[in-house]
Amino acid sequence: MEKWKCTVCGYVYDPEFGDPDSGIAPGTAFESIPDSWVCPICGATKDLFEKE
Repeated sequence: MEKWKCTVCGYVYDPEFGDPDSGIAPGTAFESIPDSWVCPICGATKDLFEKE
């Protein structure tokens, strides 16, 4: 699975780890994350992420 980087703050979403603090389980592909999810660091929306 591909990693996605926040273009605002540089946070990298790695599907291997997910985002447990936001309820996203490890192994969850970026495309499968709900559209309401935001960057856990800066609050940027999913459309501000790009594939690494």
